Amino acid sequence: MKKIFYSILFLTLFNTFSFSQIPRIEESVNSKVSASSKIAFVDQLDSLLAEWFYYTGRDTIQFLKPADRNNFLLSNIPDSLFAMRIRNIPTTIQLTYNSHVKKYIERYVINGKWIAPKFLGLSHQYFPMFEEKLDAYDLPLELKYLPIIESALNPKAKSPAGAVGLWQIMYKTGIALGLEINTYVDERMDPEKSTEAACVYLKKLYETYKDWNIVLAAYNAGPGTINNAIRRSGGKNTYWEILPYLPNETRNYVPAFISIVYLFTYADKHGFKPEFIPFIEDADTVMITKQLHFEALDSILRIPIGHLRELNPQYKKDIVPAINKEYPLKIQRKYITKFIELEDSIYKYCDSVFFNNARIEIKPDDKVAEYIPSAAQPAGTVQLNYTVKSGDAIGLIASWYGVNIADIKAWNGLSSNNIRVGQVLKVYVPAALESKYKVVNSLSFEEKQKMIGINPNTNTPKEEPPDPNWEYYTVKSGDTPYSISKKFPGVSVDDILKNNNISDPSSLRIGQNLKIRRK
Repeated sequence: MKKIFYSILFLTLFNTFSFSQIPRIEESVNSKVSASSKIAFVDQLDSLLAEWFYYTGRDTIQFLKPADRNNFLLSNIPDSLFAMRIRNIPTTIQLTYNSHVKKYIERYVINGKWIAPKFLGLSHQYFPMFEEKLDAYDLPLELKYLPIIESALNPKAKSPAGAVGLWQIMYKTGIALGLEINTYVDERMDPEKSTEAACVYLKKLYETYKDWNIVLAAYNAGPGTINNAIRRSGGKNTYWEILPYLPNETRNYVPAFISIVYLFTYADKHGFKPEFIPFIEDADTVMITKQLHFEALDSILRIPIGHLRELNPQYKKDIVPAINKEYPLKIQRKYITKFIELEDSIYKYCDSVFFNNARIEIKPDDKVAEYIPSAAQPAGTVQLNYTVKSGDAIGLIASWYGVNIADIKAWNGLSSNNIRVGQVLKVYVPAALESKYKVVNSLSFEEKQKMIGINPNTNTPKEEPPDPNWEYYTVKSGDTPYSISKKFPGVSVDDILKNNNISDPSSLRIGQNLKIRRK
């Protein structure tokens, strides 16, 4: 009721103010509030608008209650009624009721009191996006039911044959459709990109076969299998005519699809209601420009890793490998402003904690080289023990000792990043730094954060006082060491390279900060 009240309030305010008033409102805001306040104001409007769009649909859904499982209308339904209902479904896809379809009606409808509500619940997470993409490609919206047959709406689903994602796309098909697939990224698991790719593929198949049932069969078995079945049938050109010549899985594919279309169209006729499936709403996309580990967002912004995995299933190792290009990352809207404020600190944290000895490299041929940690004690180190405290994370512990997460896991035989309070971890540090790190186990959380230059109250690095002997320059597009030297009288190219530890003059990056000694 509270959310309905806010929705009504938002609509009232929206209708009360005319668009002609917006400039005066903006002028008033500009004159009275700071830039940060304006950002917060805009964020509040964004969240309110997103909440309105989300909840005006979500609040009207009658979700399944435990007692409802005994109220399904599933028996004593004649075949003639199923046949009539299927004929009356408005779609350009030819839907038929026969013995093959009846078998799957019995599976998903008559015996579907557990699986049907789950499908109905999951559909609220994915169907709006499916419909938007299908509509953009002028495809039948009923194709949104395909991922139920393919993956049960699981974006990380993998078949024994190697098909992956909501739409169960094979490796070669994914590459041909322009999806990125390598050690770190598999866009077949990206709900939006895989849906786009599936739309392209389905449209191409329809241009070839001009029959949606044949297209569905070809999507499942591949065009080669369908072409062989057509030849073996003597040139028949409908799905039901070539059915005996198809693999067993494909014979069942279209009947299963028709039964799912029936289930969703007539769910209310059988008393089905969707289960409440909690999913993360109100998310937005940020572009990642440097390599990023999910653990950094957990440690600095307190974004749960589970949320990041749910919103970004395409990143297989919890790493966004933004080396040679930008990558999108979905996070909840409430974290966006903080991410923008601390973005540089997050990347620096990643560099120092996660990638200092384990920097990944994605080469043009998509072959990936990565650092492989060893369980053995490194030469020249001593062993220290750390007892896990409440609030600790393996990423934080690694930063306090100046080591990699991967090494801590290898040294302690950990298969995941999960650690428990009271657990004793062994950490190997350089023998020369034993006295520095020996005290870590006895320090408070605030003291450990200060030790690595992080303000424990804001999770941001401490700002060092400016050195009067130096000034700083941020590299811009088109800059070279020579062009930069011309901006500072008396400074040579060699000075710039030497003072900034640059061995390759062509390695300057846009946004890089250079130290320039004052003359």
